[in-house]
Amino acid sequence: MGFNPSASAEAYTVEEVENELLTGTMAHLRFRLSREKGNLTVQPASERSRETVDLASKQLGEKGVLSKADREVVALALDLKQSSLDPVIVSDDYAVQNLAEHLQLRYGSLANFGIVHKFQWIMYCPACHRRYRQPAKTCRVCGTQLRRKVLSKTRAERKLGGRDTL
Repeated sequence: MGFNPSASAEAYTVEEVENELLTGTMAHLRFRLSREKGNLTVQPASERSRETVDLASKQLGEKGVLSKADREVVALALDLKQSSLDPVIVSDDYAVQNLAEHLQLRYGSLANFGIVHKFQWIMYCPACHRRYRQPAKTCRVCGTQLRRKVLSKTRAERKLGGRDTL
């Protein structure tokens, strides 16, 4: 959405974010230039943080919605927080914000206001009403395509702003 790493204090990301950018676009050019100038640090997340993110996204019902890049960014934010930094995940993706909220990580958006509620999702069969955990896509009993619905909803704390940006 146009995040400019050179305009922030410290900026971090993961390799998977660059892989999602279309080559030759302004976002890709900005990414590469920021990395080359030293305004953007690209580093992998730890295995421990990846496991924490995978478990949390599975429990929240967000696992099938989040891309690998999304999960890696949140895992890197956990690593940075454990390193005594105060990271802020910049994403307009509500699933990323929901996961960050549940993991008590700060986040901000560029083009929207961000989440108001944090959700826990389940997959269910609209035909026979059985419940499933993600990544199930179709009902094992009747073959109907599953849908996602909110299992629980609570008010988000809206952890916004900050210094160290992802």
